Amino acid sequence: MRGGKREGAGRPKGDSKLYTFRVGGDVAAVIDAQPSKTEFIVSSIKKALRGVESLGEVSPVSSVGDLTLPFFDINLVAGFPIPLDNDELSQDIELLKMLCPHPESSYLIRVKGESMVDAGVRSGDIVIVDKSNRNPSEHEMAVCELNGEYTLKQVVEREGTMFLVPANNSFPEIEVKPADTFSVWGTVTYIIHKARL
Repeated sequence: MRGGKREGAGRPKGDSKLYTFRVGGDVAAVIDAQPSKTEFIVSSIKKALRGVESLGEVSPVSSVGDLTLPFFDINLVAGFPIPLDNDELSQDIELLKMLCPHPESSYLIRVKGESMVDAGVRSGDIVIVDKSNRNPSEHEMAVCELNGEYTLKQVVEREGTMFLVPANNSFPEIEVKPADTFSVWGTVTYIIHKARL
């Protein structure tokens, strides 16, 4: 009997995808020198992700489903109680769109460590990081890569020298020296944690 689909024929199913991209000449030279270009690129990406994961768990915002919550647009003061049981006063808002103006370049990272406690970030908190903003002001927190390691700090420039400043007196400032490899991975837009007194 001829025709029909053979069991096990064709390309095996999986979750792999094909990507094409351009790189500069210096990066191209490094890739071309590798015996297996695909293996080198995949292992480099995995290594970079492991580096960021040293901060804590990392999840792209694009993998999080939509979440709509009722929003009460009122002036809430810490004084006399205001009734909030009237649904007609509320409007629905898309929470992730409000917290992540650039969802395609935003990530959720669960923080490990206490170096930013005085800025309101404790170990276990989740920060939303926008990778499209790599020029944080001195009033923002940033995920920084320094010599292949990642840290959450305030980036401050003093007299032409960059410093990574913690928000905890138990941790020292880190001077970024000319021989160091340094970059800003992204800027923190919001901190998510349980309410605590």
